[in-house]
Amino acid sequence: MDDAMETGNLAPYQERPRIFPNMRSKPSTPLIFRVLMRMNVRLLFVLLFLGFGAIFYIGASTSPTIVFVFSICIISFIISIYLTNWVLGKDEGPPEMVQISDAIRDGAEGFFKTQYGSISKMALLLAMMIFGIYMFRSTTPQQESSGIGRLTSASITVFSFLLGAVCSGMAGYVGMWVSVRANVRVSSAARRSAREALQIAVRAGGFSALVVVGMAVIGVAILYAIFYVWLGVDSPGSMKVTDLPLLLVGYGFGASFVALFAQLGGGIYTKAADVGADLVGKVEQGIPEDDPRNPAVIADLVGDNVGDCAARGADLFESIAAEIISAMILGGTMAQRCKIEDPSGFILFPLVIHSFDLIISSVGIFSIRGTRDPGVIGVTEDPMMILQKGYSVTIILAVVTFGLSTRWMLYTEQAPSAWLNFALCGLVGIMTAYIFVWITQYYTDYKYEPVRKLALSSTTGHGTNIIAGISLGLESTALPVLVISVSIVLAFWLGQTSGLVDEAGNPTGGLFGTAVATMGMLSTAAYVLTMDMFGPIADNAGGIVEMSQQPESVREITDVLDAAGNTTKATTKGFAIGSAALASFLLFSAYMDEVASFAHTPFTQVDIAIPEVFVGGLLGSMLIFLFSAWACAAVGRTAQEVVNEVRRQFIERPGIMDFKDKPDYGRCVAIVASASLREMIKPGALAIISPVFVGVLFRILGYYTGHPLLGAKVVAAMLMFATVSGILMALFLNTSGGAWDNAKKYIETGALGGKGSDSHKAAITGDTVGDPFKDTAGPSLHVLIKMLATITLVMAPVFL
Repeated sequence: MDDAMETGNLAPYQERPRIFPNMRSKPSTPLIFRVLMRMNVRLLFVLLFLGFGAIFYIGASTSPTIVFVFSICIISFIISIYLTNWVLGKDEGPPEMVQISDAIRDGAEGFFKTQYGSISKMALLLAMMIFGIYMFRSTTPQQESSGIGRLTSASITVFSFLLGAVCSGMAGYVGMWVSVRANVRVSSAARRSAREALQIAVRAGGFSALVVVGMAVIGVAILYAIFYVWLGVDSPGSMKVTDLPLLLVGYGFGASFVALFAQLGGGIYTKAADVGADLVGKVEQGIPEDDPRNPAVIADLVGDNVGDCAARGADLFESIAAEIISAMILGGTMAQRCKIEDPSGFILFPLVIHSFDLIISSVGIFSIRGTRDPGVIGVTEDPMMILQKGYSVTIILAVVTFGLSTRWMLYTEQAPSAWLNFALCGLVGIMTAYIFVWITQYYTDYKYEPVRKLALSSTTGHGTNIIAGISLGLESTALPVLVISVSIVLAFWLGQTSGLVDEAGNPTGGLFGTAVATMGMLSTAAYVLTMDMFGPIADNAGGIVEMSQQPESVREITDVLDAAGNTTKATTKGFAIGSAALASFLLFSAYMDEVASFAHTPFTQVDIAIPEVFVGGLLGSMLIFLFSAWACAAVGRTAQEVVNEVRRQFIERPGIMDFKDKPDYGRCVAIVASASLREMIKPGALAIISPVFVGVLFRILGYYTGHPLLGAKVVAAMLMFATVSGILMALFLNTSGGAWDNAKKYIETGALGGKGSDSHKAAITGDTVGDPFKDTAGPSLHVLIKMLATITLVMAPVFL
């Protein structure tokens, strides 16, 4: 058979086993995982026992709350192991399915290893730069009084940065690892029962979500506990616990750094392959999506895993880490101003909230159960309704646990009713998350009017489809912005009226109220990430079914799951944008406090009427547009290479169309992998260098013009304007791209002429335009917003 494959002397394609290439040149599993897998089981258990024992000992020396957080995280890891065994216990289907899945897995793991190898080198270089900067920067009065010198401060920041980068990389690997093993099992289950296929995809996504959220929480908790014990916090002559969260900022920066490049590289990979496959396969050759004759189809399926699973895992990890750290900083600052006797409750509150998130999201995941009735979804049940029921269960539990957590952690004798106000802030955040999910679903699900109107515009041509999609995306920014605005104002007001005041009697709880609202919004993050992971797994399952040429009834089931997955991916992106807006607001406030600490002067306002400050704002907005342009252009250039390669293969191997010749899948994978790694550097470097360059430039200008805080003010304006512009741009890109995709899916159900019609071809064009919007530029933008906030926080002394 191997000789026949090499010579191309094949019988009709359907009559012979389909052999797909092994694209792995050497083992692609990260070294740490290879070492663990080769280790003796008993020795591994002993080491784990000792490791967890040391963690609990340090936690017990810190706070009982830290012990609670450690316990919940470990329980969530045990649940994720159960989910893994349950998913991997399902059958992989016939050999042709397994061969396709192996090719996808090898391509994804190979790219992941190469991509994260490049990211790790850049992270090490940046870590050395941070160390050098911190060795020459000034220190805060708090650090001076506690005896923390420049060397200690630099070492702590670099260690935190590298730990955040490593944990973010591991989160991405976990997301990719499960998706490339679950896809074939979902495909196999679709031959028996649609509900079983749904359950496998959800539980596979749940495994990844629990690990990602658990790692984010336990990483911050371990870092906090280590610094608490090592520095002797709250002992005479040492650092106060309220100043400790500022030492964790490097962790969030490391997570943001890796998430940005993972999202860029993965997004360029997946959308370039998708665009190349669609333009030549579906439009020029008229073959179905994921047809085995398309040379780019394996690259497309690989891209779903590296772009939507690995990158999204790193993205959500970064979101949670940044939100926890910023909320801890604001909680400590408020507790210090209010002279609260035991401020640890306000500092550790975010860790408790996300610990409960692991519990309630697990309940939501297990609430989705299988059924013995075959093909149920395709007949009577909508998968989105099932997923929404699970989300509703999670939301209800989140409200209950949030109220209990605020009473437990935020009760203080100085303001006995303050915890109730903060519980209401959390309720505001939870409602904001739910409304965001609903709004995004309304604009991207073809059950609703906006997407159906977009599909209808395809009947009059490609141009009207593009116009309708752009207008839909622009319109979709209105409701989310109104919701965010109301949430911020309401949460701030609830915090201000909580009864907590400083020594002068001024209310001080406003910013912490917005922090609590952000926690509320992310209090169901694990379940939302589960829904997001469901999308690419279902998409891959559909591709495997199509490539292995299963019966049409099976493809109908995976198509329904795929369409639901498109909506869940879009809703998760909307959720991430909303949380990014609130988290960036918190990080901006933390930046203002950090500048005030280093400058030894109040820094509470930024006057944009000052020309230099206004220019900083313009530069921030320009950064968003330039970054988006470079990200989309990168997809376009890479897609051109794929299109040329696919056309070449169809011309030089005419037997491909008759199943007499085998496409060279590996060649397309290699082209996309190398191009995406090359193309991610420029926009990523722009994001890192811009705020530092602008801050240093205007610091020098301020020095010579007698304005010592000019650099810090310009960077603050740059951050504010970039956040506002970035939120609007990300909403537009994500929603329009998701709507274009589902308009195509709606026509493929048989509406408006169905597959192969002129309206279908116009919808494919719209989907092609929207691909870099929704999976490259859009998701990268909300990561960019948070990374700008963390990098300015870390580099604040450089601007003074």
